[in-house]
Amino acid sequence: MNIASKMADTLYHRGPDYGNVWVDAKHGIGLGHRRLSIMDLSSEGSQPMISRSGRFVLVFNGEIYNFQEIRNEVEENLQADSTIWKGRSDTEVLLAGFELWSVPETLRRLVGMFAFALWDKKESTLFLARDRIGEKPLFYGVINNTLLFGSELKALKAHPHWKGEISRSSLVLFLRFNYLPSPYSIYNKIFKLPQGTFLEIKWIDHFELPKPTSYWSPPLFTEKLEKTHPEESEQETVRRLENLLKDSVKKRLVSDVPVGVFLSGGIDSTTVASLAKDQYPAALKTFTIGFHEDGYNEANYAKEVAKHLGTDHTELYVDSKEAMDVIPKLPVLFDEPFSDSSQIPTFLLAKLAKKEVTVCLSGDGGDEIFGGYNRYFWGEIIWKTMGWVPHEIKQGISNFISSRRPLKWQRVWKDFSFLVPNDLRVMNFEEKLQKVAKILSAKSPGAFYNDLVSDWPNPEGVVLGGKEPPTILTSSSKYDGYAGFAQRMMSLDFATYLPDDILVKLDRACMGVSLEARTPFLDHRIVEFALKMPLSVKIRKMQGKWILRQILYKYVPQKLVERPKMGLGVPIGFWLRGPLRDWAETLLSERRIKEEGFFNVKPIRQKWLEHLSGEKNWQNSIWSILMFQAWLENDGISQDYLGSNSL
Repeated sequence: MNIASKMADTLYHRGPDYGNVWVDAKHGIGLGHRRLSIMDLSSEGSQPMISRSGRFVLVFNGEIYNFQEIRNEVEENLQADSTIWKGRSDTEVLLAGFELWSVPETLRRLVGMFAFALWDKKESTLFLARDRIGEKPLFYGVINNTLLFGSELKALKAHPHWKGEISRSSLVLFLRFNYLPSPYSIYNKIFKLPQGTFLEIKWIDHFELPKPTSYWSPPLFTEKLEKTHPEESEQETVRRLENLLKDSVKKRLVSDVPVGVFLSGGIDSTTVASLAKDQYPAALKTFTIGFHEDGYNEANYAKEVAKHLGTDHTELYVDSKEAMDVIPKLPVLFDEPFSDSSQIPTFLLAKLAKKEVTVCLSGDGGDEIFGGYNRYFWGEIIWKTMGWVPHEIKQGISNFISSRRPLKWQRVWKDFSFLVPNDLRVMNFEEKLQKVAKILSAKSPGAFYNDLVSDWPNPEGVVLGGKEPPTILTSSSKYDGYAGFAQRMMSLDFATYLPDDILVKLDRACMGVSLEARTPFLDHRIVEFALKMPLSVKIRKMQGKWILRQILYKYVPQKLVERPKMGLGVPIGFWLRGPLRDWAETLLSERRIKEEGFFNVKPIRQKWLEHLSGEKNWQNSIWSILMFQAWLENDGISQDYLGSNSL
């Protein structure tokens, strides 16, 4: 019991309201839980929770948004009334579903985000499961014949049998993508349960972990995506999507604690805020973060949207010092290397919102399912325009772009951008141009995408003794003959970048301050509907999210949201040449890198010096090395850092 308590207490930040454990000494199993009270604030909602018959014991992280419908179905099947329930929590409804149906059948009925561990006393079987999209995390592995599992790695590290051996193969993946794709973690023998799967583990004297069983797969890489109702008009498709979105937002507003919305003023967050404002019974609170640096600030747009909608809006302008104060917290917050630098403003935004609410709705997921990223349409144009050009010529153009200093390209864009139509303009032009330089010489659509998402194009040459393991991306070329170029990129982003970067960032940043984030766009009913839409209702006239815009324009004037896509970011490149330079130099010192023995020092030092000189902008590549170095320095740090909820 002491071990389970210790492991659960490392996750205090995920649930500061209550904690408890359940132990079966005979089988040597312990389940620990930390509760963030959102639905049914009474003790009847506390976990670990035992089912009505006593057969099942459950620890569960997340929310089941259709729990009331399932509750009604359970009552109907049992021919019982509401007196069979002790409380009003979705946890109790989950347990009733497991008893009435099976675990796989119950999973298929759920609308929500979740990760859970379920012990079946009758069958001496443990189930581990994760939601369809991967909104909630679940790590697991066997160390010294002990099965360990938890929402974050820090819980596993608290077990006395823990022995963490850094995986150099995983480190190769990290340098390529800036995150660690499922099922890999930074440690050997420790895995992330892939989204939309469950594990069924029979209790025996030794563990041979089965492969995860899939209970849901999105319709990816289809040769030709057909509408659910091919005969319907575009207007009908818009209407049906609007109804789905309204229902999704409505379900995510159900809470016994205050709810708010992250608002950037862009298409996605403004759509969520608009639909929430119409359905939330109290004054809706919205939150945004602003920066003083040009090209990184959307706060003014969010303020105008909030004024139009009439929300109770809070904004915070962050200076470089406040943003950089977050950096020492990142290794403990994320538990493993993670180098999407927008992790910094995401954390600051969550911290701002937590002062007033316990739940916040987010617009994440809209880009991946509705064609929001510029690469979806620019990429196809570049490929079709340059695909026939001899490789040597494309390589020459790429070298020419790369050889010019980034700031020079930015000045060129500033002087001549007036010649480009407003809806085709991009923010941070020099960064986008450097991406173009990387992909020009690609020989296939698969190579094109891999080059685009790879910050270190040859990470095996940087990680000493590292060999890149297989992922969906390493074999993505086999899909080259299937879906169209843009659809293929969206599918790959949905399967990799969304769950392993975007949703990891959102979960750790928000739960680090005990705030629950909910994502209406990632309701699986919306995902399935969107992925079957023809591309023409998503991308039109070099602009993404056409269908979302048709819905949004009913709520806000078009002029409030029509502008170049920016995204939530910070000027890491500038900071590395300025206030972060000494910190970075310490972590990147030649002596240190050689002594640690993970990296080939030459390519790292070369990029670092080129970045400092302004000759190149290697901010993402350098940031990934820095995030590993900072994590390595803090690996094994006292978990009191988070346990105090001081973040």
